[in-house]
Amino acid sequence: MTVTRLSPSQYITTPWRNGGGVTVDIAVEGDVWRFGRTPIVASGPFSDYRGFDRVQVLVAGSGLVLQTPDGDIDVRQPFRPVRFTGETPIVSRLEAGPVEVVNLIGDRAKVRIDIRVLQAGGDIILGAGTHIAYCPDGPATIDALGAHYDLAADHGLRLEADALTSVAVSAGRILLASII
Repeated sequence: MTVTRLSPSQYITTPWRNGGGVTVDIAVEGDVWRFGRTPIVASGPFSDYRGFDRVQVLVAGSGLVLQTPDGDIDVRQPFRPVRFTGETPIVSRLEAGPVEVVNLIGDRAKVRIDIRVLQAGGDIILGAGTHIAYCPDGPATIDALGAHYDLAADHGLRLEADALTSVAVSAGRILLASII
């Protein structure tokens, strides 16, 4: 497994496809997948990501509801991932002011994606693939391959695993995004 530190000084701000805001890209792999943090400061439509799957986690604020033709997706509870398809027509509704979310978006024809939340004392076995361990509200400590990695808020690690690998959180909380 290779480990690369991710720092806000490396992140890139990207305008939304629909022009309604910006995303801070934390890690990107061409047009295949992207992992980023997004402030949502006003209610409005989501960008169309036809052919992509999306996983989103509320990390700051409260009161986010995603309205779809088939019913609402409740994102009011922080640190509870929700999943939806990129072509689902969505209009966000802010019930209690601005929020921030972490997004993982992946081309479903090429990758499978997921985000899990790990608290101190939690551990997981990762399969082969790319994994992003991100600390949204730090500090946190991650243990992998016999090494300790201390992370401040808004920092992370990119883990490229070629075999089963154990990862544990010994302090704080992380979001663990997996791209397989």
